[in-house]
Amino acid sequence: MNILRIAPLWLAASLSMPAPAQSAGADKVLRYAFEVAETSFDPHKVSDVYSSIVNKGMFDTPVRYDHLARPLKLVPNTLAAMPEISPDYRVYTLRIRPGIFFADDAAFGGRKRELVAEDFVYSFKRLFDPQLLATQLGEVEGHIVGTDEWLARARQSGRLEFDAPIEGLKALDRYTFQIKFNTPKPTFLYVLADCRVACTVAREVVEKYGADIGSHPVGTGAYRLVAKEWKRSSKMVFEANPNFREEYFDAEPAADDAEGQAILKRLKGRRIPMVGRVEVSIIEERQPRWISFLNREFDLLWRMPEDVATQAVPNTTLAPNLKKQGIQASFTPLLDVTLMYFNMKDPIVGGYTPDKIALRRAISLAYRSMDEIALVYKGLAIPASTPFSPGVAGYEIGFKTPIAEYNPAKSKALLDMYGYRDVDGDGYREMPDGSPLVLRSNSTPTEKDRTVDEVWRKSMDSIGIRFEVTKGKWPDLLKQAQNSKLMMWFLGYSASQPDAKSSFDNLYGPNCGLKGNLACFQVDEFDRLYKKAEVLPHGPERTKIFQEMTRIFATYTPWKVNMHRIMVDMWYPYVIGFRRPLIQTENWWRFVDIDLGAKKAYLARNG
Repeated sequence: MNILRIAPLWLAASLSMPAPAQSAGADKVLRYAFEVAETSFDPHKVSDVYSSIVNKGMFDTPVRYDHLARPLKLVPNTLAAMPEISPDYRVYTLRIRPGIFFADDAAFGGRKRELVAEDFVYSFKRLFDPQLLATQLGEVEGHIVGTDEWLARARQSGRLEFDAPIEGLKALDRYTFQIKFNTPKPTFLYVLADCRVACTVAREVVEKYGADIGSHPVGTGAYRLVAKEWKRSSKMVFEANPNFREEYFDAEPAADDAEGQAILKRLKGRRIPMVGRVEVSIIEERQPRWISFLNREFDLLWRMPEDVATQAVPNTTLAPNLKKQGIQASFTPLLDVTLMYFNMKDPIVGGYTPDKIALRRAISLAYRSMDEIALVYKGLAIPASTPFSPGVAGYEIGFKTPIAEYNPAKSKALLDMYGYRDVDGDGYREMPDGSPLVLRSNSTPTEKDRTVDEVWRKSMDSIGIRFEVTKGKWPDLLKQAQNSKLMMWFLGYSASQPDAKSSFDNLYGPNCGLKGNLACFQVDEFDRLYKKAEVLPHGPERTKIFQEMTRIFATYTPWKVNMHRIMVDMWYPYVIGFRRPLIQTENWWRFVDIDLGAKKAYLARNG
């Protein structure tokens, strides 16, 4: 698709604008909106993209992704250098930069609190706490030397022994810590950039606020929450952290990356963060978000509502009226996949017997994904044929599976073959035993989700299956999904690392429920291959294993895989340096600036 190669529309204008001021004063305010509310400010407890973005603005991981590098590249963040990794990938040694401090908080008793190695040890230990229910426990459980018995005792007693020495998690000196694994972990570097696992918290803060820690974020990141202005599920306000370390903008875009090179030329050497205040509103409906942006209530439109695509970016070109206003846009193919998952524990759609597999495959064969792409995403999506996206390690052009097939005739034949027939003559099929066959899905009360609901309903009507929808708030639905309370739910999985393993984490049996496998898909051969691939570095052998896992996935159909989205973002010309991260959970606030002079001139010209 040509859309993948569209150049950013702000490039020429940005090259000619004067350099913005140095300071991150409160008068530099970045305003934009999310469509989903925050779930928690506890970085180890969340699983959604939106909460992860804001958490990574307040907390730090040891490494991060270079803001401009494409393909993606990891660089030190709170570390003095990249981790030292043993040749067998079992030992990671990390050395922290001295002089990094947490944001001020009453938990520290009025003193400046430096980040030290013991903070990393404590934060990694915290993932094992049974009372926390960390969403990414699967990244460390069973892997770190000396944690199995320790975790077993904690589960039995309900209390984690934080002060117990653990061979695989220890501080070697004030600024050096080490992680030892039972088996090789060649891709653990990616995990060290994932805030849900590797963001560092202070023990004093956790112990002071206890169960309410999710409302009291205290990290070493570039920003801190303005608690008095935070309105839950409505608006979040952040200000530059005065304790943030001395850090300057730098990056390594490819030599032929005109967009990246222009940003680097503009911002290189600037003290970060450059913006002093970030205001994030929660506006679930797409049309109000769009209107608010056009009314200049926001400086940036994070994810253009797809239903305005025909008027805003016809033929993937910014509309003349928007271009005339100086609005700029970019198109980013996401490392993601949208899907409808089936709860494998559900008595109707779950199970592993041939009749249950046939039902899920029939449902998948009948769903009109192309209608969703056309009606909901206005063509800004690519049909998916694997549970992971192009652009991640393990994806191979030309590898296909039948999971993208649309064939209602085959769907009906499967249903007939396995006894799902219309027994009472009302036009809808029953279960093989004559009991009602009703699919119960879930979605939010937004216009977008109502459209998706209708595509599903029409698709299921075409094969004689009743389809009902229960509405709920996204954070509430997530909690229910994590506890296996939903039969079906459509959502998107964004890659947390540029690796197909990121998707398979959400299908690995032991990760059932809270750890990300919402379908609770559990097949021994799939899990065996997952563990085999986990100890291998990137390469042909690992890719072949992923392909075999994908075939198993296609056989059992725990998800109806739909598409990979292409995201359109827009911003006004005084927003400098914005580039949507390919890893959606990355926080980018500290790498952008607001040119106050250009903003004043712009508003004077445009009202």
